[in-house]
Amino acid sequence: MENSDSSTVKRLALWSIPLSLGVMGLKLVAWWVTGSVALLSDGMESSVNVVAAIVAFAAISYAARPADTTHPFGHHKAEYLSAVLEGVLIVIAALLIVKAALPAIFAPAPMEAPLLGLAINFAAGAINAAWAYVLIRAGRRYRSPALSADGQHILSDVVTSAGVLVGLVLAIVTGYAVLDPLLAVLVALNILYQGWKVITHSVDGLMDHAVEPGEAEAIQAAIAANGTGSLGVHDLKTRRAGSATFVDFHLVVPAAMPVGQAHEICDRLEDAIVAVQPGAQIAIHVEPETEKAHGIRVKIERIAR
Repeated sequence: MENSDSSTVKRLALWSIPLSLGVMGLKLVAWWVTGSVALLSDGMESSVNVVAAIVAFAAISYAARPADTTHPFGHHKAEYLSAVLEGVLIVIAALLIVKAALPAIFAPAPMEAPLLGLAINFAAGAINAAWAYVLIRAGRRYRSPALSADGQHILSDVVTSAGVLVGLVLAIVTGYAVLDPLLAVLVALNILYQGWKVITHSVDGLMDHAVEPGEAEAIQAAIAANGTGSLGVHDLKTRRAGSATFVDFHLVVPAAMPVGQAHEICDRLEDAIVAVQPGAQIAIHVEPETEKAHGIRVKIERIAR
């Protein structure tokens, strides 16, 4: 990730902290004026957003640190750890909501000042929706797992708020107060699902997942188009670590080829790969022609076609 991109990601992560605090405050005010269990559950989820925003900012700041002697490949995976923690926090929020809602199912109480409370909660949800869109879009653009997870977390909060608003309107219209805690439980189940998705995606990233199929095809095409002078490649591997992409492969050259000429081919291949995968870190192992060369040449020709 370029320095300017890294600064943008950090700035967005930092802004998430005051915004999440403001949204949490609005939702707690909505609960205070209504006494609604569903609105309380919505506010509890937002309190988790505050913690998640702080964790995401810390992880993104750490991940942006340059490689050093103890971490020669960089600190990129710190973002995945943050995303896993956010997923766990989402699950905890869902369990807390269920704990608060279950007693109210057996002793439902009517809401006070419902219209004011709903209006406040709607305003908080609108702020969250706009910010979730910004974070998810930026997370994809800059390949930031922590930023994407934070956006997905906030988006689950938006879904929660929308469900709460619809359910509470039904409760007011029908007069069935029990709809309030029942709605809180349904919201909790949705939050559990969102948390599970965040956790599984982040754990997959920690396991050195390869680049997407379309990206892999672009890398293969770049190698095929710019490997003139070599006999082909084998053992092409890719992996993604946060915003960083790693590519390594073996390049087969004629046994009599001078080292300088082989190096020129490597430089050309590196430039071509970076053109289709900006910021990629590439390792090429040059080896002389062997009995495998004929099979490798056929393979590279197939890739070129």
